[in-house]
Amino acid sequence: MSGLVESGFGPAPGMPAGMLDGVRRWLAESGGEPTPARVAQALREQGRVLGDAEVLGAAEQLRSELVGSGPLESLLADPSVTDVLVSAPDRVWVDRGGGLELTAVTFPDAAAVRRLAQRLAAVAGRRLDDARPWADARLPDGTRLHAVLPPVAVGCTCLALRVVRPRAFTLGELVAAGTVPPGGDRILRAVIEARLSFLISGGTGSGKTTLLSALLGLVGPGERIVLAEDSAELKPDHPHVVRLESRPANQEGAGLVTLQDLVRQALRMRPDRLVVGEVRGPEVVHLLAALNTGHEGGCGTVHANAAADVPARLEALGTAAGLDRAALHSQLAAALSVVLHLVRDRAGRRRIAEVHVLERDPSGLVRTVPALRWGAEAFAYERGWERLRELIRGGGKGTGDCEREW
Repeated sequence: MSGLVESGFGPAPGMPAGMLDGVRRWLAESGGEPTPARVAQALREQGRVLGDAEVLGAAEQLRSELVGSGPLESLLADPSVTDVLVSAPDRVWVDRGGGLELTAVTFPDAAAVRRLAQRLAAVAGRRLDDARPWADARLPDGTRLHAVLPPVAVGCTCLALRVVRPRAFTLGELVAAGTVPPGGDRILRAVIEARLSFLISGGTGSGKTTLLSALLGLVGPGERIVLAEDSAELKPDHPHVVRLESRPANQEGAGLVTLQDLVRQALRMRPDRLVVGEVRGPEVVHLLAALNTGHEGGCGTVHANAAADVPARLEALGTAAGLDRAALHSQLAAALSVVLHLVRDRAGRRRIAEVHVLERDPSGLVRTVPALRWGAEAFAYERGWERLRELIRGGGKGTGDCEREW
């Protein structure tokens, strides 16, 4: 079976492509939705009489093309798929957690890819055309969209869709999936219970958001979590969550709301846990300031190649925001306690590679110290483990189980 038929994009069984083109024209001229009744009416206008199965197939085909995700719909509906990537009409890739796989799904031509990208961007309220040839947005169902049009994308529109699960993974599920080593969930629970401030670092697609959502689900039900995100992807299983999302300026250049704005607003919303979905700009200044003024247990994610690179990454962001190096490291030393670093191994599996604590060297600069590293059977202890255990014990006020266990 061809990729077109598998995707639901090709003609319905037994229905010529020309007939579908006629239905499309009739619907466009009449302004009608592709309901089964209207598709049947369009077919009658062409002098065609088909059975119920053919009419329903044509209606579903047209609905997918006009208001759904077109040939990508079946891929996005697969619960095992985390990413769908289109780089050419006949190059549609998916990631099911084990690396990229080329699918049999195809588009008729490059123009069809462009039309789908522009329609999805419009659904998300974003402009995507020759004057603004890229878009980064969240679709109504939570799917993350990124698209780039030619000639910026050479040859064909590039489309990337990241599927957001309807619910967060539990920590137990991450242990079962191999993201957290056996017994590692006890340590992560202790970090949350001790209200230690932490960052989750890693590369793109390493599972930072997935892990953060799972950890936020461990926060006590009496605490108020305020999330500030560029694109609302975190979905913690928690009864008291306030979600804030940034937005771009409109076509007149008005209405811009930055992540920095959201962090400032979040501080006025009585957060017990302040969470920044991804620290990647001047919001780092406000986040560090907040974590130094009584907002314990704050957290977020940051892109970094290794846990040891996180201080340098934050230093670069802080310097760009006007915070000098010495001030940044002073704030960092007092604000942040733990770094959890995620990687994707060669088999495509996402896992926690290492856990670091922070310390200041004689020059006053902050560096990270390995406390735990990945082990197939359990976390292996490194020289920073004693420091991490002290932090867990010291932060365990009001969490007697945490204090007794560690």
